[in-house]
Amino acid sequence: MVFVTRRETFSSAHRLFNPQLSANENLELFGKCSNERWHGHNYVLHVTVKGEINPQTGMVINLKTLSAIIKNHVISQLDHQNLNEEVPFLQGKITTSENIAIGIWNVLQPLVNQAGAQMHCVKLAETENSYVEYFG
Repeated sequence: MVFVTRRETFSSAHRLFNPQLSANENLELFGKCSNERWHGHNYVLHVTVKGEINPQTGMVINLKTLSAIIKNHVISQLDHQNLNEEVPFLQGKITTSENIAIGIWNVLQPLVNQAGAQMHCVKLAETENSYVEYFG
């Protein structure tokens, strides 16, 4: 089994809040990330796929193919968008890094499978000091 990782970046705005809570409760729970005027991040995304090496190509997956899948189906939806309002796969979710990573996995998994590999991990860094990893 070989693991291949592609790194991509995107910039987005969001607000952490639970609509079932009051403004004060959201502020207490999420702090400044609950700012009603939103805030943004420069996210770094690592998508790791796995599989056996194809003897005809010497690759698990062509990195150009993996990059195109990620850019066309994820980055195009997330980059320079308001995650709370403009991203269909995040609608109705609190836009934490955890929920974003799960949403990205759900979008990519069938596409990566069609390309002949398997998803292994989505790693999403919101800041240089914090990231989440989701393994399905």
